[in-house]
Amino acid sequence: MAPAFTDRLQAAAERLGFPLRDGEVDVMAEVARALLDDLERIDALPDELLPAPAPGARDGGAPPRPEENPVHGWVWRCRVEGAADGPLAGWTVGLKDTIALAGAPLLNGSTVMEGFVPTQDATVVTRLLDAGATIVGKTAVPAFCFEGAGLIGHPHPLPVNPFDRERLPGASSSGSAAVVAAGEVDLALGGDQGGSIRIPASWCGCVGHKPTFGLVPYTGVFPVEVTLDHVGPMARTVAACAQALDALAGADGLDPRQAGVEPAAPAAARLRDGVAGLRVGVLAEGFGCPGAEPEVERAVRDAIARLERDGARVEPVSVPAHRDGMALWNAICLQGATAMLLDGEAVGTNSRGHHWTELGDFYREARRRRAAQLPDTLKVTLLAGTLLAERRGVHYYAKAQNLGRALRRDYDAALERCDVLVMPTTPMRAPRLPEGGSPGELLLQTIGLESAANVAPFDVTGHPALSVPCQREGELPCGLMVVGRHGDDATVLRCGQAVEDGLRAVAGTTN
Repeated sequence: MAPAFTDRLQAAAERLGFPLRDGEVDVMAEVARALLDDLERIDALPDELLPAPAPGARDGGAPPRPEENPVHGWVWRCRVEGAADGPLAGWTVGLKDTIALAGAPLLNGSTVMEGFVPTQDATVVTRLLDAGATIVGKTAVPAFCFEGAGLIGHPHPLPVNPFDRERLPGASSSGSAAVVAAGEVDLALGGDQGGSIRIPASWCGCVGHKPTFGLVPYTGVFPVEVTLDHVGPMARTVAACAQALDALAGADGLDPRQAGVEPAAPAAARLRDGVAGLRVGVLAEGFGCPGAEPEVERAVRDAIARLERDGARVEPVSVPAHRDGMALWNAICLQGATAMLLDGEAVGTNSRGHHWTELGDFYREARRRRAAQLPDTLKVTLLAGTLLAERRGVHYYAKAQNLGRALRRDYDAALERCDVLVMPTTPMRAPRLPEGGSPGELLLQTIGLESAANVAPFDVTGHPALSVPCQREGELPCGLMVVGRHGDDATVLRCGQAVEDGLRAVAGTTN
């Protein structure tokens, strides 16, 4: 056996804590070599790729010119026409730059990913095009989506909040929220692992829906943690989100996140059913969170009062474990994301379904060469996750997943008495851009844990959750969040439509 191979084998054994004795090295090397040589057959076989991109003219696109990027929400402009007709015919759509669009760069907000151009479309892209939509670009994200404020990323300039450019847009679907709120597209897709659709929707004043976990396939989207990954619509109206969800939802046979997910009832058809008789539970633990602003809680309670006037049956609900949800999310994200983005090479293992090999191959080499360019938010996550694993293995991840199931049962019990739960999306409105502070303080603000107190728990449990603007005209945006039973996105959106209608009625009486 070649000395170089046996040396590498011995070094690997020492790293794993079982150095080989002299008599073992040659035996282990012989068997290991046979196992590895057998993989040459895999190299000789063609990969099983996603379906070929839909035929038709594709404008390859280019970085946006300054004049076509007023709120800095775009990282790439293109034009990909969908089917001639369909439920989304004539709609313009932006894609969060974590979503594969064949022929368009995917940066995920970082110079680390410079040069990655997918050759396949994500399932959600195929469904948008089949529904008649026109994709007009990729929207900006913070670096690797590891923050909730919108302060770091690539390329510059970063997205601004269209309502007030001196305030944070929220993240990580910051570019999607910005271009939607600014009226530059009819629809954008966002991703949500810890509130990343709903936080920017709340702060920028648009609608954002995190579907039931697994309802919309995540195939072909850059992952963070398989049990937290969601992709969903962002728009200026609840109706647009409902129409988009109907086009996007359903199994693709490729995404392991969809195992056991039941088909959902169409959402758009039920929007105008009203809320008379709807049982609305006001989640006590969703109010008074750290950093909560009285103006936000007033706006949310005013919207709830309008629902009651429209015939909803409103009652208080308590789920004490809701206050533990952020800690559960933190443990799952720290260790799950560390496993995905270190050993898993952004593809992961231990699941069936489509594995995005071209992403994994690129990311592995890019991280090896450019690890120093990773954002501080991801560096601290990987460091904390690694230290946690060294101290307790996967104990905290495993226990948090167990407690996450218990939290889901608690929410489900509340949703047996009520049809939906409501609370503020974010406890506060968009903060002003930071002007100072220690590096540690700025990093904590960038990560944005306080803003995620109400949203992150529902990534852990997978319940559908919708953020709808509820501020009065002229006020800073804030969102009311509607949460429903697994698979009952239609009722969540129906309640959201009533919130939107009530706010519109108030605006009409004050103009």
